[in-house]
Amino acid sequence: MLQSPGERSPIEGPPAPPSEESRGCLFALSQPPLMLFLAVIFTLLFVTAVHDLYRW
Repeated sequence: MLQSPGERSPIEGPPAPPSEESRGCLFALSQPPLMLFLAVIFTLLFVTAVHDLYRW
């Protein structure tokens, strides 16, 4: 697509400053509901693994 010399492309705009609420990806893992869900899943996997190893 041809542009005139004075026209700016929308891609060439300055990057938006990061918002104050930008957090790392570990922030989501620290949420209590997610931690409870992961604990339940891990417990079920652990119980099934122990059951497979030691069939009592």
